Amino acid sequence: MTRTRTRGRTRATRALTATTALALLLLGATACGTASAGDDKHPDHRAFALPGRTLTIDSDDSALEIVAADSNPAGKIEVTRWWQGSVAIGSDPKVTWAMDGDRLKLRMKCSGVIADCSVKHRIEVPRGVAVKVEDGDGSVRARGFTDALSVRTHDGSVHVTDSTGPLTLHSGDGSVHAEVSSRQVHATTGDGSVHLELGAVPDLVESRSGDGSVTIALPKGAAKYRVTTKTGDGGVDVSVPRDSSSSHVVTAHTGDGKVTVRNAN
Repeated sequence: MTRTRTRGRTRATRALTATTALALLLLGATACGTASAGDDKHPDHRAFALPGRTLTIDSDDSALEIVAADSNPAGKIEVTRWWQGSVAIGSDPKVTWAMDGDRLKLRMKCSGVIADCSVKHRIEVPRGVAVKVEDGDGSVRARGFTDALSVRTHDGSVHVTDSTGPLTLHSGDGSVHAEVSSRQVHATTGDGSVHLELGAVPDLVESRSGDGSVTIALPKGAAKYRVTTKTGDGGVDVSVPRDSSSSHVVTAHTGDGKVTVRNAN
């Protein structure tokens, strides 16, 4: 009887040890990702033909840098890709890129018991092309756009600079920043700050954060603004000239955080 109980306890101990080891392995795999696309010293490069004057960048899981560049003779989209990845138990990681009409599709497959992958794309777009970005998970940086730019990422920050075209910027979970001279700016985030610095008097600025501060810096000068602010929990500081009938409309709303509308330094 004693031996039976001992063997039973031994088998149970082995099973518990194996289960614990697997749990620790899985915990380490999910908590300690070390892959960095920046470590790729030999990035891939490819050019894609663009059939028209609009481009949609469709990415599932990548950091994106998008630059408006002087058009080459063929008017192509130039893409550089850095990536690192490993899967210890499962299929090898894989990254793909393809052009489907005016939609550039960027995909990464990285799944398994121990999966650690990171990818970054730099996309050079000919000037005069309107761009729409749809990113599932990753930060987006863009600069140099004179035409319409729309950026939407589910999880990651958005940062736009040196642009004059209409902007529509959204992050589900991340900050939204812009230093631009656009006349129309729509900037929203579900969770994060919104910070806009405008170098030209805008016609319309709409900004909203579900949880975070909202700051709008407007050009100094004779312009007056029709300003609307709202915060669920935080202070409001508006120091720009105001006129309820002005054609320059500015709205700044947040569910939780401070709202600031001021002149640029």
